[in-house]
Amino acid sequence: MSATDTPARAKRGAAGTATTTPMSRMTALARAELILLGRNKGTVFASLFVPFVLPFSVRAGAKEMDLAGAGLTLGTLVLPAAVGFSLLFAVYSALVGVFVVRREELVLKRLRTGELRDVEILGGSALPAVLGGLVQSLLLAVGCAALLDLSAPSAPHLAVVGLLLGLVLCAALAAATASFTRTGESAQVTPLPIMFVSMAGSGLFFPLDLLPDTLASVCELLPLTPVITLVRGGWTGDLSAYEALGAVATAVAWTVLAVFAVRRWFRWEPRH
Repeated sequence: MSATDTPARAKRGAAGTATTTPMSRMTALARAELILLGRNKGTVFASLFVPFVLPFSVRAGAKEMDLAGAGLTLGTLVLPAAVGFSLLFAVYSALVGVFVVRREELVLKRLRTGELRDVEILGGSALPAVLGGLVQSLLLAVGCAALLDLSAPSAPHLAVVGLLLGLVLCAALAAATASFTRTGESAQVTPLPIMFVSMAGSGLFFPLDLLPDTLASVCELLPLTPVITLVRGGWTGDLSAYEALGAVATAVAWTVLAVFAVRRWFRWEPRH
């Protein structure tokens, strides 16, 4: 499939008029993007393989932690971390590359000349990675629960809300990061700050309960922290309503900030 193929093909009625809807246009674009994404072996490897490997390093590092003192078990440490890795690699990092490469190849510019609106272009382009991250997170959750002998989540609604917020947030952050990324090569570098900060300070490797209070308070404001907090709270059931609302508010605030950055600085043509 060439980059000039129009993904949003109009369905013709009896009178020959276009009958497409925003959802049908986004779905058509998502199908085309899925084909293109499958041809990028490096992105597929990083998106599918890395999130399944990193939880083993979390499990190994947990041997040196006082999890019982923090009210955690090995399962409630590793499972949210696995979901976080999936969001960072399968959604955030992968989408930065997608947005930048499609822009540099003038695909986004061509799509804007058709029926697709800007939000549909970004949403349709992000849909395969978002759905892939969702499926991968669910598989990781099931696998961790089975292998680490975790019981059913005490508050599953918190885990669901956390995962959905994480998917939307990471897609928005990816578009915002792409706004400041010049080339496809630099798209391998620009996501690293958020990824490293999230892995170090959002509770993926080190639970915030084991950090000094001042440092933990700062880490609570990081983009991915509320997602990990909600997913972990869904299993432990020890997250109060106030803490849950605070986590949701933080995630929504970061999403709104990312959307604002996209509306303000996203480029539809190659950066020179």
